[in-house]
Amino acid sequence: MGLSKGEETRQGAPPALPWLVPGMVILLALVLMLAGDSGREWLRFERAGIASGEAWRLVTGHFVHLGISHTILNLAGLVLVWLLAGRAYHWRQWLWIMTGSVAAIDLGLWFGAPMLEWYVGLSGLLHGMLAAGVLAGLAERSGEALILAVVVAAKVAYEQLAGPLPGSEATSGGAVIVDAHLYGVIGGTVVAAALIRVRRAASI
Repeated sequence: MGLSKGEETRQGAPPALPWLVPGMVILLALVLMLAGDSGREWLRFERAGIASGEAWRLVTGHFVHLGISHTILNLAGLVLVWLLAGRAYHWRQWLWIMTGSVAAIDLGLWFGAPMLEWYVGLSGLLHGMLAAGVLAGLAERSGEALILAVVVAAKVAYEQLAGPLPGSEATSGGAVIVDAHLYGVIGGTVVAAALIRVRRAASI
């Protein structure tokens, strides 16, 4: 299963590396979950804290969650995204995609959602990673990627027009910040497009 054979499959990446990135994310999320409510409040994306110089929140806010159910839901989503798209890029390229997605979410929420006081969770980043995987599949003319591209676009459009998907807030245990999904998709797509362009140029 996968949207793209990807660079790692063609070049024969060491077998231990394909799950390095999600493994690190899962470990980090689980460790931060142990910090409890006080840890979440200290690490979340929080407008007042960031404005006062607590810049770490721009990163850590994406890896803390509302509770156990929210954590499990997001980590299950990460595994699914990785099964679909993990082979589409080298693990170092995934780090660039994740960095770009996080940066896009931070900038988008900061300037585009000025009334938002705080945010936590992986969901925005997961949307960015999925979008990057879909773009890699589209570059290889994958039918599966085309179908998933339509699904992702429809989901993001629905959320922007009507709000969170029915039942999503009850499942996660709190408000779903749908703008994070949109900005994550934008960030992941932009970085992925640049990486694919570089990859094609290098193969000429």
